[in-house]
Amino acid sequence: VQLQASGGGLVQAGGSLRLSCAASGRTFSTYAMGWFRQAPGKEREFVAAISWSGARTLYADSVKGRFTISRDNAKNTVYLQMNSLKPEDTAVYYCAANPDRFITQQSMSSQFYKYWGQGTLVTVSS
Repeated sequence: VQLQASGGGLVQAGGSLRLSCAASGRTFSTYAMGWFRQAPGKEREFVAAISWSGARTLYADSVKGRFTISRDNAKNTVYLQMNSLKPEDTAVYYCAANPDRFITQQSMSSQFYKYWGQGTLVTVSS
């Protein structure tokens, strides 16, 4: 599976962005997907995850209520809608995939994922 993230950019605090992650391969619809981010000088951290059907989602506390993860299996794409952005959301955002259909608390760990995209930069100005 190859993943291509896009949609990053510069936005003012309080604004919105929608990230997309396009996946190659016919098995995308059976994969659990996740979003992570890495700010300068910090470790990569979990943002959100979604099960293969979209029925279950998980969020980091820092983004809960502001970000929404979703997927369109017909388009082999997972999305991250980011609203009410804050300067502390500035980071490179990565999408990731795992052949397991379902997500658990372990899905909040980067070690859960087998495939990674190249990242897209989100900069939130104050």
